[in-house]
Amino acid sequence: MDKRQKDPACSVAPIADGATVMIGGFGSSGIPLGLIDALLEHGATGLTVVSNNAGAGNTGIAKLLKAGKVAKVICSYPRTPGSIWFEKRYEAGEVELEVVPQGTLAERIRAAGAGLGGFFTPTGYGTQLAQGKETRLINGRGYVFEEPLHADFALLRAERGDRFGNLSYHATARNFNPVMAMAARHSVAEVRHLSDQPLDPEHVVTPGIFVNGIVEYGVRP
Repeated sequence: MDKRQKDPACSVAPIADGATVMIGGFGSSGIPLGLIDALLEHGATGLTVVSNNAGAGNTGIAKLLKAGKVAKVICSYPRTPGSIWFEKRYEAGEVELEVVPQGTLAERIRAAGAGLGGFFTPTGYGTQLAQGKETRLINGRGYVFEEPLHADFALLRAERGDRFGNLSYHATARNFNPVMAMAARHSVAEVRHLSDQPLDPEHVVTPGIFVNGIVEYGVRP
């Protein structure tokens, strides 16, 4: 079994127009910059992007927004310092937005990976975020039902990987990447160090069963 791919372009080649793509990262940590650049070059458009935020400046997810490749963003922080391209596209009515509280976003993704049908959370109860969703009082407290969040593809960033697709992460790059790997039908990872030899099982965070392709890309974060 060898899941190594020769370059990021090969990794993103299966992504078609209209796909839902999860992109790992938190702030500037753990973002798969090489895979994002390859996706931009690949040309797929009408994408739904699931991420913690909507990018900043002209790097990462912001590149996809700038190029008009994104139709919808599902995230917790659409407006962060430097998120100029999301703001421009949104104000022009060119991109749809679904805001999800950060903990709820992580749990919706985790629920998809774990095969759960959804969960109740008190976050958002009594607010606009609960409109159109099932609500319930449990022991006198209000809860909102949230559905699992699946994706067609996940683009991941890890520190180390092996030919079997096992991944380990550097510090805070272990953010949304592990749960996104589980929630997508097809996950690909860029890693700073790619080894012929298996990773030490004690250091594996994302088992290779959740990773379809892996490519070496030596830039941190």
